[in-house]
Amino acid sequence: MTRKQLFENICKKKSFLCVGLDPDLEKIPKHLLQKEDPIFEFNKAIIEATHHVAVAYKPNTAFYEAYGTKGWTSLEKTIDYIHLAYKDIFTIADAKRGDIGNTSGMYAKSFFSQLDFDAITVAPYMGSDSVTPFLEYPNKWTIVLALTSNKGAEDFQLNENLKTNNGNYFFEEVLKTSMKWGTAENMMYVVGATKAEMLSQIRKIIPEHFLLIPGVGAQGGSLEEVAKYGMNKQCGLLVNSSRGIIYAANDETFAEKAKLGAEKIQQQMQVLLEKMGV
Repeated sequence: MTRKQLFENICKKKSFLCVGLDPDLEKIPKHLLQKEDPIFEFNKAIIEATHHVAVAYKPNTAFYEAYGTKGWTSLEKTIDYIHLAYKDIFTIADAKRGDIGNTSGMYAKSFFSQLDFDAITVAPYMGSDSVTPFLEYPNKWTIVLALTSNKGAEDFQLNENLKTNNGNYFFEEVLKTSMKWGTAENMMYVVGATKAEMLSQIRKIIPEHFLLIPGVGAQGGSLEEVAKYGMNKQCGLLVNSSRGIIYAANDETFAEKAKLGAEKIQQQMQVLLEKMGV
């Protein structure tokens, strides 16, 4: 999917909502456990309930790999279903891959050629040769981890003791270096909503790139703060919500409750987009 197509869908739906598809067999409604493929049935119901306000879906691959080959099959079926039923929706493999060049090349082949995801999250710690293989695929996106929402981000990314001689945090060096590997047409960055106060600083470095923002909802991030400091003239944001939507209920009303939760966020996003003239 191109940047233009993604932006057009944001404008059409008045939304920059990304729904995280992180199924846990211990949390999904019990009646689904009787199905042949409970994970796929859960995902399918969530997608059908939210596709009218979601512009992206983000399966975290750990929630599929944990169940072995059955889980991987559920992931394949989920992505195939999205491509078949809702071709305008952006798909993100939250896989956080990143290895030496030839290994990254095989990861890219797996997620882009075999599963046909639009994007994948990548850890840049090993440097350019671990990231550039993902950038070789046309109309595919590499989403680089920059400033994450977890507490451990302070260990390296925001550690005052690790600032460079020019006063930059580690995450700022990641941004300034990695932005040279790709463009705003094929590279995005992960920035946690719980670090919204840093978005103004980040936008000075990468004003045009899209940002994938986790941490709104269950992790306590503020959608208003994220939009205030992170939105650009083409929105430039994909804000993810997982637990707050998919686990809004754990009984037979789960899909309807997920729909209501997604619509509530979309309504807030529409107001924020209108304020920015998007």
